[in-house]
Amino acid sequence: MPRVIAIANQKGGVGKTTTAVNLSACLGTIGKRVLLIDMDAQANCTSGLGHEKTPNASLYPVLLGERKLENQIVKTEFEGISLIPSEFDLCAAEVELARLSFETAGTKSQKKSDRHLTWLKDALAPVTKRDDYDVILIDCPPSLGKLTLSVLIAADGILIPLQCEYYPLEGISSITDLMDQLKTSGVNKGLELIGVLMTMFDSRTNLSRLVVGEVREHFGDKVFRTVIPRATRVAEAPSHGKPILHYDPYSAGSASYEVAALELVKRLGLD
Repeated sequence: MPRVIAIANQKGGVGKTTTAVNLSACLGTIGKRVLLIDMDAQANCTSGLGHEKTPNASLYPVLLGERKLENQIVKTEFEGISLIPSEFDLCAAEVELARLSFETAGTKSQKKSDRHLTWLKDALAPVTKRDDYDVILIDCPPSLGKLTLSVLIAADGILIPLQCEYYPLEGISSITDLMDQLKTSGVNKGLELIGVLMTMFDSRTNLSRLVVGEVREHFGDKVFRTVIPRATRVAEAPSHGKPILHYDPYSAGSASYEVAALELVKRLGLD
């Protein structure tokens, strides 16, 4: 069965989508079968893999019960990567989940509303029962709304990208608190923190080194040994619809994501 990993951080601009795309590419090139699910309405994972946005291609029709999740999966041009793309209609998914929760709050159908948050877990079940993939990576929206909550209920683990800048722990505590709540409440007892991946590391500044040190002190061995450098080529790659491994395979950014992917494989027990 594939491991389902949420790539999440409520703060934007921390390298979340960049990490989702590039880890997928690196895993694919070492023979791992990856399903990447773009759950962010900005659809940057989708465009970062050179995939055109098309109507009804996202998981919104799945939420509405109009399509099965497996029917939304498309192949990409990159080795080992399949994709469930995103488009703007995922904004409506957040609204739909909020509406259903509001309409049933405090009524006898409250349990039905709570179960509705398991829609993604239920939709993924046929895929996770098969041996088509080694890992399913889900790029979450940059918020802790109901769409992200649905992902965390469906996930086995969380990978948190964290930018090497001021107040690094500011955004991460909300995610870890939510993770603990889901575990202790029994909603997702098996949810675990897979790791924290430091991104946008600038070796020229003391700040980056101080931030990495602070995060390592707080999270210990949950922090990836690999750090992702701040690199122009990594930032350029999405505009060309390619992961950095395919855009500039000999760059420092590509090498760092390759090492991070190997570390992820070990953390997931896929080696």
